[in-house]
Amino acid sequence: MFGGTLHNKVVFHAMKALHSFGFPVLRFNFRGTGLSHGKHDKGIGEVDDVHAALDWMDHEFHLPLILVGFSFGAAVGLRAACPDSRVEAVAGLGLPVVAPDRDYSFDFLQLCPKPKLFLSGGFDQYSPTRQLKALVETLPEPKRLVTIDGADHFFEGRLPQMREALEAWLREMLAK
Repeated sequence: MFGGTLHNKVVFHAMKALHSFGFPVLRFNFRGTGLSHGKHDKGIGEVDDVHAALDWMDHEFHLPLILVGFSFGAAVGLRAACPDSRVEAVAGLGLPVVAPDRDYSFDFLQLCPKPKLFLSGGFDQYSPTRQLKALVETLPEPKRLVTIDGADHFFEGRLPQMREALEAWLREMLAK
């Protein structure tokens, strides 16, 4: 609805970060986006899209999975991935904790014991530092909140720092 696509620069840089560790990566458009079939379902059916993507990744690679989602993709991706035993860790980039015309609930994160990364720009209008920090403080460990100073929702001009922060978290995860 708001122009999200698998070709977004944030999604591309997240993919490059995961590839740098040798992870296979699946980027996809949600229903009704780009050339994909279907119609936007306000985050309900899109959770099913994430389940289908996780099923495909598991079938193709038989590896532990890491979910990284951006904005709307983070909101619905984390909802699908947290209860999925195949997913080892989750990362929400620009998680929209403040989104006009959307009523996201992140209560499910209270039951998510997996390693969690929340990565946001210091000037992200949909993921303001104060509100995101308040949410993250209530969540179980392990968790990490990283704010990129000077970055907006799309990490404009700060994509290398966003990628470095994601890579640092992945490096730490792999060391454990």
